[in-house]
Amino acid sequence: MSTSAAPFAPSSPATSAPVPPWARRAAAAALWASAPSALWRFAVVLGVPLGLADSEYDAMLIPGWGYLVVPLLSAVQEALAFLTLGLVRPWGEVWPRWIPGLRGRRVPVPAAVVPAALGALCCTVYGVLFTWTTLHSDMEITRWGEWLMNACYVPLVAWGPLLAAVTVHYYRRRTRG
Repeated sequence: MSTSAAPFAPSSPATSAPVPPWARRAAAAALWASAPSALWRFAVVLGVPLGLADSEYDAMLIPGWGYLVVPLLSAVQEALAFLTLGLVRPWGEVWPRWIPGLRGRRVPVPAAVVPAALGALCCTVYGVLFTWTTLHSDMEITRWGEWLMNACYVPLVAWGPLLAAVTVHYYRRRTRG
């Protein structure tokens, strides 16, 4: 009796064309670029001392609605950043099974590229303007708190350009004849 020596290889769906390593790294970097600012906001809500004066917590409505709004903003930001991975993974090319009427069909290129391109533009503007205003604000914050906040928010500047690069690659890869 002979047995097959071939190893078990699970069948995983592949993308329509190979994704180069730089695109995978850029998508992951876009996700990670948004994480520090989200973590900083979670720390604010949890009461971690970040060098902020009480007036700054009041400006963020903490205590109050800020306990809901600030973590919600962070969660939405990270969920949107996570979608960047769909531009380099198979689940960004085929509708998931849980969507009735679309399940298993290919995602039309404009359905992914248009929101991603708008997102890249918005992330770039948001990252640059927010970082600029933060660096030039008159916040009541200690020197180390200012350094920490800047270290957490400056990576946001990279999110938009990284998303734009991955979006252009997705478009080219999916429309290549």
